[in-house]
Amino acid sequence: MEFTANNEKMCKHFHIPLQSGSTKILRLMQRRYKTEDYYKLIQKAKSLIPELGIGVDVIVGFPGESQNDFNETHSFLRDLPVSYLHVFTYSERPNTKAIEMPNPVDVQERRRRNNVLRILSEKKKNAFYKEMLNQEIEVLFEAENDNGLIKGFSSNYVRTGHLFTPELVNKFAKVKIKSINDGICLGEIQGTKKSIDLIAC
Repeated sequence: MEFTANNEKMCKHFHIPLQSGSTKILRLMQRRYKTEDYYKLIQKAKSLIPELGIGVDVIVGFPGESQNDFNETHSFLRDLPVSYLHVFTYSERPNTKAIEMPNPVDVQERRRRNNVLRILSEKKKNAFYKEMLNQEIEVLFEAENDNGLIKGFSSNYVRTGHLFTPELVNKFAKVKIKSINDGICLGEIQGTKKSIDLIAC
């Protein structure tokens, strides 16, 4: 974390798997950490790198996960300063300890819990993107012309769009974020008057 905080060549983005926000379920999964450990790690990372983007892996429907356990996971993630979630639904695999565990979660309930966390993920991402409004971020633009847009990512994994400009392909550019549309931060290249504000995408 300290190396990333002090080195401009490092992307300000971590993907840190959690799997469950319930210490009880983490024990059942034989994870070697508690939710308190994870919380402290995230807080330290954000204190060192305030603009840090953080992705989180989480599994729903693990055997033995009660509604209260799931609610605990939801609350834990809701209050955590992370940017987005990768949500996975538990599925049985042969020759694993989990397949023999009691109290399996109904498949439909697993899907419902997955959907609840996906909605939370969108809220987390939107909140993180809103923090970028009126800020200047450096973006590496990609080559594809997507309906008149060129898109790319910032160092902290913010998806950004601008009017398609061939000169921007595979180039870094500083962009001042002006708005958010359909999950993409839109703005203008600093030093130009080209803006994406009125482009629908």
